[in-house]
Amino acid sequence: MHAVYASFQYRKSPDQAAEAPVRHPVVVVGAGPVGLSMAIDLAQRDTPVVILDDNDRIGEGSRAICFSKKTLEAFDRYGCGEELRDAGVSWSRGRVFQGDGELYAFDLLPEAGHKMPAFINIQQFVVEKALVDRAEALENLDLRWKNRVAGIENGAEGVVLTIETPDGDYRLSADYVIACDGARSPIRAMLGLDFPGEIFEEQFLIADVKMHGDFPAERWFWFDPPFHLGGSALLHKQPDDVWRIDLQLPATADAEFEKKPENVIPRIQRMLGHSNFKLEWVSIYRFRCLRLDKFIHGRVIFAGDAAHQVSPFGARGANSGVQDVENLGWKLAAVLKGGAPASLLATYDSERGEAADENLGHSTRSTDFIAPQSPAERVLRDAALALAQRYDFAKRMVNSGRLSAPTAYRTSPLSTPDAGPWEAGPVPGAPIPDARLKSPEGKELFLSECLGAGFSLLMRGGEPKEVPPGVTSVCVGANGYFDRFGEVASRFALEPGRAYLIRPDGHVAARFTAWKQADVEAALVRAHGGAA
Repeated sequence: MHAVYASFQYRKSPDQAAEAPVRHPVVVVGAGPVGLSMAIDLAQRDTPVVILDDNDRIGEGSRAICFSKKTLEAFDRYGCGEELRDAGVSWSRGRVFQGDGELYAFDLLPEAGHKMPAFINIQQFVVEKALVDRAEALENLDLRWKNRVAGIENGAEGVVLTIETPDGDYRLSADYVIACDGARSPIRAMLGLDFPGEIFEEQFLIADVKMHGDFPAERWFWFDPPFHLGGSALLHKQPDDVWRIDLQLPATADAEFEKKPENVIPRIQRMLGHSNFKLEWVSIYRFRCLRLDKFIHGRVIFAGDAAHQVSPFGARGANSGVQDVENLGWKLAAVLKGGAPASLLATYDSERGEAADENLGHSTRSTDFIAPQSPAERVLRDAALALAQRYDFAKRMVNSGRLSAPTAYRTSPLSTPDAGPWEAGPVPGAPIPDARLKSPEGKELFLSECLGAGFSLLMRGGEPKEVPPGVTSVCVGANGYFDRFGEVASRFALEPGRAYLIRPDGHVAARFTAWKQADVEAALVRAHGGAA
């Protein structure tokens, strides 16, 4: 497993020999999944970008392993979604146990017709390697390893960075800097920003083991299992016969002691009932629910764990970070190209702030249920589990970690309110579902593959009308795409004459019961931060 960790060569940049700091439109700091996604997103929008990382290798250990359907759709736009989907373990089902009995099972994507599964499990270093390969293939993306940001000057007209390299320091200038440098963000520290929130006392042991197992590709979660009395446990399948195991530890446990193989292995033996496994990676973590008050500070923008941090249960960390990227990328590109006012960026803060609050709320509630903070909370938790054994209604009260789902921007100023009645379909601000189509040439594909890099207009065939310039037309019906299984019609309530204006990040900007070009143009202006 360790053999697949990739390392990269430091290369001296011409910028290092310049007398004055060379100016770039965007500098991204941090080459993890969020930073790499950010750089690729911008580069594919014809926005030159430099990405800096203080290391020369992909991080070791699996770390994040659960990548959601929305994230995979973003990776697909970046050119590596299918590769990662096929390499990962796809899953949508989960099972929740108490003791040695099953409480209930669930399915996160029971319907057909989506290109991407609800989730895949795949090691973070595999995702990072795929993103690095894609980044290195883009001409207007400059990926610089062993470039550590040592100082930052955040001015009204731009940012100047001081960067340490093996060849000495140099300075770099940027219109905008995007800090994707993780939960311990040095950029955040250099700007003296508080990172308020809650750090929970309970600790969790996280281990990856290699073994041949007969467990299905499902998420299995236990409350108080017989092999780990008084705690909780989680089991996930990864590629190449690697399994992720999480075990709750007491708050007073000594982390360094618990990480020793001679202490980890007996715990896993009790869980699995055998010793036919190899310990691959071990770590100890505490739940953290933290958030910057603002994600934009002058010309510095924060994304991913640098902006917000949640507990691992629910797979909300890397997935919410990539959704930050989807939201910010098209807006920043539009501002830099003069297609939108700089005030559009404020909606990144408001929309992704709404998403962060939603994720933090789910994460905190999950943590409180999994690891009650007081005797009274434990009594309530145990009562809910006891009820769930007997009554279906109580299963909704059991919280083993609400799984990551994209946020609907319900209060976004970029959304155009409905002008007519809708009985179904995604509302303005909501993410769109996928569906199976057939092109006019007879090729079978998915709706997600038909949308453009910019705004798209999804409409039901009828009388031909002109679509505003720069908007991708996706016409279903007469002379257009064939709705193979009626999924577009049913999932969007798309009757003749109706249409959806879809944002570049896959959220609904507006929907029309009887669309006209002038209405679409007005919705486009609003979606770009213009007057409502």
